[in-house]
Amino acid sequence: MTETKTWMCLICGWIYDEAQGDPEHGIAPGTPWSLVPSTWSCPECAARKEDFEMVPI
Repeated sequence: MTETKTWMCLICGWIYDEAQGDPEHGIAPGTPWSLVPSTWSCPECAARKEDFEMVPI
């Protein structure tokens, strides 16, 4: 099993955790960042996927 990663929105600081996903917006828990659609946006500020950066937590 690979280690899950976390991605932070550079605009508002919201964290996407691969282990938790974003089920409220159609992203199942365990979904790696590479499989999150490019049309997905930050649930807090609507920033684009490109506005996220991987961060260790």
